[in-house]
Amino acid sequence: MHSQRYKATDRNDRPCGRFRRGEIMKRPTLLKRIGVWGICLLCLWLALPNAFYARVDAQNQSSAAEHAVEASWPGWMPSSLINLGLDLRGGAHLLAEVDVLGAIDQRLAALWPSLRDALREEGGSSVQIRRIDAPSGEMRIALTPADFSERAAEIAAGFASSVVTPAGLAAQDLDVALEEGVLVLRYSDAGTQALTDQLVSQSLETIRRRIDEAGTREPTILRQGEDRIVIEVPGFSDAEALKGLIGTTAQLSFHEVLPRGSQDDDSALTLPLAGEAGVTYQLDPKPVVSGDHLTDSQASFDQNGRPAVSFRFDTAGARAFGDFTAANIGSPFAIVLDGEILSAPVIQDHIPGGSGIITGQFTIDESTQLATLLRSGSLPAKLTFLEEKTVGPELGSDSIAAGLNAGLIGLAAVSALMLVCYGGLGLAAVAALAINMAILMAVLSVVGATLTLPGIAGIVLTLGMAVDANVLIFERIREEVRSERNLWRAVGRGFDNAFSSILDANLTGLLTAGLMFWLGAGPVRGFAITLGLGILTSMFTALVVTKLILQSWLEWRRPSRLPLNGLFRFLDRQPVIDFFRLQWVTFGASATAMLASILLIATLGLNLGIDFTGGTSLRIETPHVLQLEEYRGALSDLGFADVAVSEVFGSGGADAAHVANLRIAAESDGASGGAALSSEQVQDVRTALLQVDPDMSFTASESIGGKVSPELVNAAMMAIAGGVLSILAYVWMRFEWQFAVGAVVALVHDILLTLGLFALLGLKIDLAFVAALLTILGYSINDTVVVFDRVRENLRRHVSMPLRDLLNLSASETLSRTVLTSATTLIALLALLLFGGDVIRSFALAITFGIVVGTYSTIYVAKNIVLFLGVDRRLPEARKPVGRFDHIEA
Repeated sequence: MHSQRYKATDRNDRPCGRFRRGEIMKRPTLLKRIGVWGICLLCLWLALPNAFYARVDAQNQSSAAEHAVEASWPGWMPSSLINLGLDLRGGAHLLAEVDVLGAIDQRLAALWPSLRDALREEGGSSVQIRRIDAPSGEMRIALTPADFSERAAEIAAGFASSVVTPAGLAAQDLDVALEEGVLVLRYSDAGTQALTDQLVSQSLETIRRRIDEAGTREPTILRQGEDRIVIEVPGFSDAEALKGLIGTTAQLSFHEVLPRGSQDDDSALTLPLAGEAGVTYQLDPKPVVSGDHLTDSQASFDQNGRPAVSFRFDTAGARAFGDFTAANIGSPFAIVLDGEILSAPVIQDHIPGGSGIITGQFTIDESTQLATLLRSGSLPAKLTFLEEKTVGPELGSDSIAAGLNAGLIGLAAVSALMLVCYGGLGLAAVAALAINMAILMAVLSVVGATLTLPGIAGIVLTLGMAVDANVLIFERIREEVRSERNLWRAVGRGFDNAFSSILDANLTGLLTAGLMFWLGAGPVRGFAITLGLGILTSMFTALVVTKLILQSWLEWRRPSRLPLNGLFRFLDRQPVIDFFRLQWVTFGASATAMLASILLIATLGLNLGIDFTGGTSLRIETPHVLQLEEYRGALSDLGFADVAVSEVFGSGGADAAHVANLRIAAESDGASGGAALSSEQVQDVRTALLQVDPDMSFTASESIGGKVSPELVNAAMMAIAGGVLSILAYVWMRFEWQFAVGAVVALVHDILLTLGLFALLGLKIDLAFVAALLTILGYSINDTVVVFDRVRENLRRHVSMPLRDLLNLSASETLSRTVLTSATTLIALLALLLFGGDVIRSFALAITFGIVVGTYSTIYVAKNIVLFLGVDRRLPEARKPVGRFDHIEA
């Protein structure tokens, strides 16, 4: 360590001042004061309901109910609350995919009888028309003779309908082509898009009606991507029951039963009879009446007292049903539900009233559910469930309590550290931090954001990172006070000089938060929202609120010196540390750690969660000591290829229950990876475990199909790669390419070491871990950019200083900021790690470790790379290439 000082010089080595004496901070106008404090008070007012969450939530629910109760929250007060995610309040989550291709096959099958009749009418008896096998989504028709093919294509084209493309142009929904004499019909791109939009819209409305019929409150039903629907229902603790409610298509129809051997056997619809193995009927594919004409359905009983479902048609349906029964007395007809014949009674008499009863082998619950499904309408297409999650209300309440405790402890610890370090000046930072939290809560409430457990982690992390801007400002003010007697001017210059570093550091954080929201899903997006909003609100409070607080204090007290009575008063002048004294040792240690991490990942592998592998995960809680070997033995007879049972330490629950996590992947089907277990398999697992421990409870479950997991892997890889490349481009644009390379090498160092730690400890890698990696990227580059910003400033001030000394000087000048910001962030994260509960623990561990190695890499990796590569310190005009003929005047 040495303490030499370098005099500020310009490019001609003449002493230069650090500021112009005439510059002075402008006094805030009355309008600005009213505006800033008005915004703060408004946000505090809007955030207030969250402090009385239970009362306000009960009031909101009673207001929405038919029978309102006595108001427990004043009507003149705001009532917007932060929505709690399922992991905080309990409930069921489903990701469903609409089977568009299956719907296309159904529509082509329904088109076939009409098209066949039209071709027969045009071609006469000399033409043979036969439907042949075709890939899904197509209809192929063989025609004889071949010279009829062109005319057949024209007739088929007449069955196409006009649709509007997204560009507003008219197009046909069917493509008709002749391929080697075979007539081929398939949906066009415009037709497929229009049908997809129609099916998804109808499915959304039908699902919403069915959930409303069940009396469930506050469901979230959203379209995701092209053909997927996200369904989240708070308080619904059984995903299987929810799937049964919304996943049944409930397509009811009445069909004529065709006699065996009829001429329409090639187009007949052959369906099985429910409850009778091997019994099938051939039906006319065109229904006499469809479920679209139903106006009501109720659970009832037949004449023998067995559960049944009564129904009623509208006028058109009643007329069609009456005409058919009058013309077919003595003939059977079939009642079909979702591709299965419920019954095939013989028509005994004319049924003119438009009402009837459906009988079958129902239980009372099944008849009630079927009546609900029929009332709410049929789904236009089959739903395939790709992902399902269930969180019990007890686990949700434990997560809320753990997250709240971690946040309060982190807030108190960060505030105490700022007061200890800066004394009276730290009071301004603490006040700004409290206002920052109020503004963040208000924004989350107003926009209706959904707060998840990773979202709480984002708020706790914001506590630690929010003071970063204040620390940058305070450190700049301390530097200015050393050479400027006018305290008002020193404070103004401190804010001005810190602005560039604050802007660069926070823009990189917003960049990573944006990538998380764009490429992430579920809890990753919740974390990205809170982190991004936290960065924005912390910038506002640091640059506007803190400044106004200090200005008001300066005007009120008119002090002669800075109120710095904390520990930092002893650091009047910080010595310059030679960080390169052991550069080969530190750089070698980093290279060794990176190599060791690669070897750990290659040899031990990564413990990928079901987010990336597919499968089913169950959370187990029991009041008894865990019997992991007995659990494994009980599951060994079920034939699963991959079963992992691991203890979860420190549940954080009030009853101190013993917790374990069970992960099961079904047999891999190759490209799509492991599939989720069926509901029957999950029930077998629960039964086997309950035989070992009857007091066991299953507080959460999660299933992800093999189709979703590869998509999540790709999204995670794209998010990480996009984060690194975006940061590289930003730093290159703001600084020079040597700085960008140094920053990216430091980021790769941080990611590898974090992955190596998780490989060594065997911790689970899931979507939350990807969010943690992106957070590490944002924090590490935040720290690096602050140092690089000071290097860039010193390159202009100390032109003749050797690069090694200049890098040491820049790191030393920002060292107090680096240490304090890392300390406050780590304090908040340690509170999350120790008191946030086991559900979030591995996520908090990843960020905590990443911030430690990120702070190290800023000082001992990024700067070393810049020193190795060197920096071109010539003036910009001197860097221009000189041409051979530049000396010739025109």
